[in-house]
Amino acid sequence: MVDAGGAPSRPLLDLTAGEVRRAGDGWHAVLRIGAVDHRVWSKEPPVLGASYAAELPFDGDLEARAYAARRLWRAMNGRAPGPAFYQLSKQRRERLSAAIRALDAHGAGVSYRVIAEALFGKRRIPDRAWKTHDLRNRTIRLVQGGLALMRGGYRKLLRPGRRDQ
Repeated sequence: MVDAGGAPSRPLLDLTAGEVRRAGDGWHAVLRIGAVDHRVWSKEPPVLGASYAAELPFDGDLEARAYAARRLWRAMNGRAPGPAFYQLSKQRRERLSAAIRALDAHGAGVSYRVIAEALFGKRRIPDRAWKTHDLRNRTIRLVQGGLALMRGGYRKLLRPGRRDQ
């Protein structure tokens, strides 16, 4: 979001209703409009009553940014913002939840077997042949997935899957 320098745009809403924080790359604000939180970034500190315009770089995230800008504009003008740009499927949410749980347990030094028992139930874990069991491999993949999320892969959650990746 940048100051339009006189170009027609809507005034920024009352920032006291949200949170504004300064960071190394600029200013980050969370504007709560109705039941929806809108996240906004600015190079300069926000000024109450100033007019702003959205700056949308033509990069791989243009479509998501344009959609978010439209949702913010609709909310600021008293209209329903519409659905989120991208929703995770129930199956993907459950897998991410399991990956985070597995990562937490792994970080606490828990063995893969104990993690599998917690995630899949103790009855499904064999007494023998654990080293070659499918649930052992699945548990290891969940821990690896959790590690990838922790190392920055969580940003991919903001974008729908692309066929070119």
